[in-house]
Parts: sequence; C-alpha cells; structure tokens
Amino acid sequence: MKNEILQSINKPAQLEQLYRKDKLAFKQAFNLVFAEHKENLQLQFWDTRLNYKEENLFLGSQREIGLVVALAIIAGLIANIANLPKINIELFFTRNAAFIIIPFLTAYFTFKQQLSFRIKIIVSLIIIFLACYVNLLPDNSQSSTINLVYIHIPILLWSILGYAYLGNEFSSKEKRINFLKFNGDLLIMSVIILLSCILFTVITFGLFNLIGIKIENFYVQYIAIWGIAAIPLFATYLVYNNPNLINRISPLIAKTFTPLVFINLFIYLVTLIYMGKYPHNDRNLLLVYNLLLVAVLALIFFSIAENKISKENYFSALLLFGLSLLTIIINGIALSAIIFRIWEFGITPNRIAVLGGNILIFINLIMVFFDLLKVVSKKSDSLKVEDSIAKYLPVYAVWVAVVVLIIPILFSWK
Repeated sequence: MKNEILQSINKPAQLEQLYRKDKLAFKQAFNLVFAEHKENLQLQFWDTRLNYKEENLFLGSQREIGLVVALAIIAGLIANIANLPKINIELFFTRNAAFIIIPFLTAYFTFKQQLSFRIKIIVSLIIIFLACYVNLLPDNSQSSTINLVYIHIPILLWSILGYAYLGNEFSSKEKRINFLKFNGDLLIMSVIILLSCILFTVITFGLFNLIGIKIENFYVQYIAIWGIAAIPLFATYLVYNNPNLINRISPLIAKTFTPLVFINLFIYLVTLIYMGKYPHNDRNLLLVYNLLLVAVLALIFFSIAENKISKENYFSALLLFGLSLLTIIINGIALSAIIFRIWEFGITPNRIAVLGGNILIFINLIMVFFDLLKVVSKKSDSLKVEDSIAKYLPVYAVWVAVVVLIIPILFSWK
C-alpha cells in the first residue's frame, strides 16, 4: 500500500480509490509516507482528513451552566406542584405540561441571544399572561373551545420560543431555517437522553428490588418528574453549544423515511379511492389527516436540510415532488371533508380551527410544490423550498393565537 500511495501522490482520484479500497491499511501506510513527505500539499490535505481530531464537547461558560441548572430546578419545582394536596394531577398537567418545559427553553435563549431588557420583559409578560389564562379557564372537559386551548397552547409557546431563538434577527429566513433544524436535533437528543434515563431507572428499580425495597412509586412521583422537566433543557443546552453533535441525523432519518412514506401514501390514496371511504363522516380520520400533513411538511424540510439538489440526488427531489403532490391531494380531501361537515352540521369551534389550519397548510404545501417543481425542472435549488417553509412560520403562529385567544371568546367558552 505504501508504494501505491507514493506512486499516486499527485493523482487525487487514485488516492481516493486506494482509500476506499482499504481505509485502515491506507491510513497506516499513509502515515509512514507523510512522515517522509510533509512538504507535499496533497499529502497535507490527506493528513488533515485522516488525522483530524474532533473538538471536545463544548460545555459553555460556568455562568451558562449555572443558568441551565437553575432553570432545571425551577422547572422541577413547578412540575412538583402536582404532588401538593388537593391538586388535580390530571388537570394540572393538561393545563401546564407545556409551561413546565417551553418557557424555560425560552429563558435560555433570551440569555444566549442577549435580547434587550425590553424584549425580555415583553416575552416574560406574555408567558405569564398565557399561564394565568390557561389556569383560570373553567374546569369543563366537555367544552370544545377549552380543549382547543389545551391543544394549541404548546404551539403558541413554541412560537414564542422561536421568537427568542431568532433574537434580533427575526426577519432572517436563514435563522428561521436554523430554528427548524434545531427542533429536529432537539427532539433526537431529548429522545436519546430519555432512553438513557429509562435504562438508568430500570437498573435502579432492579437493584432495590434485589434487597426487597419497592421504590417505584416514590421514584416516579418525586425523582423522575425532575428529570422529565429537565431533559429538554439539557438537550437544548447540548445541541445549541455543539451544533455538529447530531445535526445530520434529522435529515438522514427524513431521507430514509421519504420513499417509505411516498409508497405508503400512494397505496393509501389508491385504496381510499377504491374503497370510497372518505373522512367526511369520520372525525378521527380527519384528525389523522391533519397530523399527516404536518409530518409531511417536516419530512420535506429535513430531507433537503443538508442536501443541495444535484445530479447525484436528483431522484430525491423527484420523490419529494411526488410526495408533495400526493399530500396536496390528501389535503384537498381533508378540506372538502371539513367544508362538508360545516355545511351539514353547522359551525363549531373545532371545525373552524381545523378548517383554518388546513387552509394554511394547503397554501404552504402549494408553495412547496411549486418550489419543488422548479427544482426538478432545474430552474431553482432546494434552498427555495426551505424558504417557503421558514417564511410561513409567523402565519401559523398568528392563527394559533387566534385559536387560543379569540375563538373561545367568540363561542363563549362552549
């Protein structure tokens, strides 16, 4: 191998072939060659490529670590309010689950982005107002408007989190794209940490069971709840300070599932037409449709997040184009179902909320579809697709605010 490398020093293609043929042998032989030819620029490049040492995990300043720990403790204390006497645990978490997590992520980013004092106060007051608003709602599980608030309040808080993340670059499409990428990485990191905590919990239960002590109830009620509150915060801290830690996993997962989802949706659509079972009279099926639409938008975004369209991945663009077309058809069916239900059964808070959301997603999908059409016809690149999703985010935020704050008042909390 050493002689072959020497013969190919000035032949980049042949060096690449040798490397791919046997990476371990190539590296061992290369180090011997490079020790004798350190002045060669081509070999200097290969030395950097083969022997580059990754930077250690960056943990931020002591001040930042202290902030994260303090926020995690406060989040845990709020979560433990559920353990106080006379507290309805189910109702507490229904109303406050999002407030145990998202406001503390927002606080972290207001620190990281060095927002002005005025903006910090505004963000804090909005979150406090929403927390009071939700907790002062009537205890009526049969109210459609109140249930809509419970469903949409996490999305509204997520929008505020996005505002804090964007900082002083609110209008920057690139920063919005980074925020969406961050959410994918945060989800993956949170799942990894959660699985590690579950493994630790199982081992803990097993060890105490061996000596005849049952700690399951105590552990879940007084210890695990702190961890659940802190996991998203520590995941945010790790991902934001180490963007290269897992930032390629989300696009990889999305690209892996894109062909599977395309095949699945195509077969489903054909079966739907053949069976004639439309969601016009099936509320649950309509809900699944809405979740599907959001999932496909996320899938399209993360599939192109790290990949420019070229001859090598042109098929991926074509696949995403087909996926967006299928989703538009399904969205059209969902919209017709919602309009049908409003026409037949009248206007309700749920139908208005779902109709508005579907119209917004439909418009966004149309924008993405035409951008992908330009990509597959080689008149544009994948960045335009990302822009179409990123610049639309404030529109979703405004609609969610309407669902949370306006629709309940219009329908008198019914």
